[in-house]
Amino acid sequence: MTRILLLVGSQILLSALGSAQSAPLPEPPQVRAKNHVVSLTLHAVNENGRDAFSFDGESAPPVIRASPGDVLKITYSNDLPARSQETCAVNPCMNMTNLHFHGLTISPNAPQDDVLGMLAMPGQVLHYAVEIPRDHPPGLFWYHTHPHGESYRQGLDGMSGAIVIEGMERYAPKVARLRERVIVLRGRSLEHDPNADELRRQVQIASKRCGGEKEAAEEVFTVNGAIRPQIEIAPEERQFWRIVNASPDRYLDLKLDGQTFEIVALDGMPLAYHEPDSPPRTTNHLLLAPAGRLEAIVTGPPAGSHSSLRTLCVDTGPDGDPNPGMVLADLVQPDLDSPPKQAHAVDDRPPLYKPINVEPLKKGAPDFTVTFTEDKNGFYINGRKFEPDASPMTTARVGTYQHWRIVNQSGELHPFHIHQVHFLAYAENGIPLEHPEWLDTVNVPYHGYVDVILDFTDHVIRGMSVFHCHLLNHEDKGMMAKILFR
Repeated sequence: MTRILLLVGSQILLSALGSAQSAPLPEPPQVRAKNHVVSLTLHAVNENGRDAFSFDGESAPPVIRASPGDVLKITYSNDLPARSQETCAVNPCMNMTNLHFHGLTISPNAPQDDVLGMLAMPGQVLHYAVEIPRDHPPGLFWYHTHPHGESYRQGLDGMSGAIVIEGMERYAPKVARLRERVIVLRGRSLEHDPNADELRRQVQIASKRCGGEKEAAEEVFTVNGAIRPQIEIAPEERQFWRIVNASPDRYLDLKLDGQTFEIVALDGMPLAYHEPDSPPRTTNHLLLAPAGRLEAIVTGPPAGSHSSLRTLCVDTGPDGDPNPGMVLADLVQPDLDSPPKQAHAVDDRPPLYKPINVEPLKKGAPDFTVTFTEDKNGFYINGRKFEPDASPMTTARVGTYQHWRIVNQSGELHPFHIHQVHFLAYAENGIPLEHPEWLDTVNVPYHGYVDVILDFTDHVIRGMSVFHCHLLNHEDKGMMAKILFR
């Protein structure tokens, strides 16, 4: 049963505290199901020298909203030019493209989340029919292109968007009546931007470098496509923010000045899904690896105060890229004469929990070890570069759990991601984590390792899939491998 609540929004009251170029947070278009089918057409196009998604004639990727049991029917047309003028990790760029539905527990076979066989060259069209299982957890997921060798370039150009699987209030009832914001953070290259210095000043990147990097900042973050927009929130108002780090290669250490994040879900997995009795978790900042997601309740700052959403500096290691702190958005008070904003669907069904006893798995030796290495010739997993026609590096029997160790032998951070499944990250460098977390992407410290328990129990995942570093430039240059779910 679904009931509708009318939420109240407002117009933005521009704040002198922000940049002169500040504007309200853009609201991306949203696509919803009709008769349990979400139907849309996406085009891959090149606009002003950058690749982009085109939807309904606009270059704003839509938020796809679906419920468990729905089907996503997506027609994806590659309208990119036959010859690319851009630079890829492995040249020449072929302008091939496809879609990956990041974090969803769905089939890796065509016409669903097949990143190995479904590829469209310019002029070709792909037809996706993605079946969301009826017992799929609610949460924030996302879609992005995944053509090996060109993923980084297309991701940096902004070819990504959010997916919301409805029903979070089943696991966190307090979010049902809150205003919801979907916030997509992407990296924007400064390499050939004539306004690079002004953009660095606008987001307040410090001139002093904060990590071990040797280069100046090469990217700034955009928020729903905008540089340092304004987010309206009344004093003491509680809002439900759903944030995705859609940058292909930059970390976020999220902080909200003077406020905390009351965490509801990470990487699309409600905290209560595996631990129904888990106590509330709040934090004043959270590291979000590329591809990571945070869903949290935030509270508006007191009247008369100024607060910003920012990312702190992340030291990515002596061989890593610069990842400086910067302001992402400013919080402003709303106009008192605000009109109704939107209707929010609420799922009244009882929650389904999945508690798991992982302690026996932690005590044994790893079932499989993933080792990240790199040299001047490329990036490797267990000494091998990815080859499209290679056999799977490992197999997993559907219906089981496995203990994996992810080892990083390089001098920079690497985020590990595996398609189709989530895992429990419970230890780093042999030390138990204070907050073990169910994720689909985990940061692996340089010259260190993490231990995870992978959940291979869902029968819909059967087929050939992949795992890789989610610094997409590294994935493009070889840091990916196949896994067969059998």
